[in-house]
This record gives sequence, C-alpha cells and structure tokens, in this order.
Amino acid sequence: MRKAKDWLPGFLLVLPSIILIGIFVYWLIFRNISTSLDRTVTRASKRVTNPGGLENYTKLLGSDDYQHALFNLLVLTVVFVAGTMVFGLLWAVLLEKGVNAEGIFRSVYLLPMAISFIAAGIVWRWLLSPGKGDQAVGLNQLLAMLGLERFQSGWWQSPSAFSMAAMALPAIWQLSGYVMALFLAGFRGISEDQREAARIDGASEFQIYRHVLFPQLSPIALSALIIVGHMSMKMFDLIYAIAGQNSYKASVPATMMWTQMFQQNNPTAAAANATILLVLVAIVVVPYLVYTNKTEKETRG
Repeated sequence: MRKAKDWLPGFLLVLPSIILIGIFVYWLIFRNISTSLDRTVTRASKRVTNPGGLENYTKLLGSDDYQHALFNLLVLTVVFVAGTMVFGLLWAVLLEKGVNAEGIFRSVYLLPMAISFIAAGIVWRWLLSPGKGDQAVGLNQLLAMLGLERFQSGWWQSPSAFSMAAMALPAIWQLSGYVMALFLAGFRGISEDQREAARIDGASEFQIYRHVLFPQLSPIALSALIIVGHMSMKMFDLIYAIAGQNSYKASVPATMMWTQMFQQNNPTAAAANATILLVLVAIVVVPYLVYTNKTEKETRG
C-alpha cells in the first residue's frame, strides 16, 4: 500500500496523456493498418479496386507510379540529408572559430527555419522556374545575368531521372540552420582544455578537429541525421507548394497519398501507402531509439 502511494500520484498525473496518446497515436495507427487491408469494390461496376489483405501492399508496391514515387523519395532524401549535414557542419565550424557579430550570423542561418514550408515553397516555385532564354526567371535569370547560361536548368521539371535533387534545394536552405545549431551546441560543450592539450602536443587545427572535436560530435551527428532523414521521408507541404498536387514528375509517397485519398477516393490505398511510410520512418528511427536507450543505460551503469 505504501508503494502505491509512491507511484500512484505520478501515474494519475500522466494518465490523461497516456489516454490521449493511446487514442490519437496507437489506435489510429491500428485503424490505419486495418483500413489498408480492406477489400473494396466499386458500387456501380462492381470492379475490385483493392483485393484485400497483403495483396493491397503488393499491388501498390508493384505499380509503376509508386515505384517512381519511391525513387524520387530516395533521391530527395539522399541529397537533402547530405546537403543539410554538410552545410550545417560547415556553418557551425565557421561560427565556432569565433567571428564578429556571431549573433547576427546565427539569426541569418536560423531565419529560414522560422518560415513555413508553404510560404517558402511559393517563393522557391518562382526561383526554380524552368524557363530559359527570354523566358528565364528566378535562378535561371540570375545565371543569365552572370553570363552562365550553360548552367541554366529545368530544375525539378528536367527530364533527368534525378531531377528530384533540385527539390531538395529549398529544404536544404530551410533546415541547414537547424543542423548548424545542433553542431554549434556540441562544439561549445567541448572543454577548451582538450584543444589546448592537443596544441601543446603539436597537433594542427585540422588534426584537432579530426581527432579531438569531430569524434565527440558523433552522437549529435547521429541525432541530426535521424531528424532530417525522417523529415524528408514524410515531406509533403514543400513539394505540394512548389510542384502542385498532380505533378507526376515530383511525386513522392506523401503527395501520392493525397491524390489517393482526396482525388481517387481510395482510402484503402492511401492507408497502405501511409503504413509503408510508417515502416520506412521506423527503419530510420527505431535503431536510433535503441542506441539512445543503450547509451543511457551504460551511462547510468
């Protein structure tokens, strides 16, 4: 009875949150998976639109449109993650070295993150306009003014299979500042004594960063990698604002889900799509959670 007095007040305090999470997260996940397994038939023609069970997933994964969307997602994720990590680390190193008006530079780098993806997408839709020559606007017009017409591009609308890489540009611009803030906090958490000791031992600045500082940033790098990686997998609003809702060229599973649900009126296919996305995100996030939990246990032990 005495033990219950110790844990019961705390349990009652978090009980409303447990109930809400149980309903609006786990129950909805279960309901989504259940819907994705439904067998559906059109009322008028009696045509089977979804065969039911796991065949719904094989049908979706086997479709050319979905494979195209998955390939676009792969290209977007690789370029987006690599770009944010490289620029975030670069800016953090530059600020960590100590510059005048550091607060201004931090604000400039972080400002894009405060802008919604929709607002940023509207601007980038103009910047990434594919028009060339007299029709050039946005970045293509800037390249023409600089005498670099040969670098003009159709951007995400180009015929290249890797055109989705251009869609990562606005995402990199918007989230590199966040990654910079993570790395900068990590740099500031490293004692100056370690750098001084390395300098006394004859290490160059490059060697200090490579052998002393960067190894200690690996947990932060992993966290940043997981955060931006899972964000790219479920990216919708930025792509929707730039390419519109019916763009096949810029199609990814998240935008395809919108089409399935609201234009094709096929919630079963949309639910299967959502479940696949959930699995993809889990593949990225779950190992990180396991690693974090293991690290915390080792620290407490």
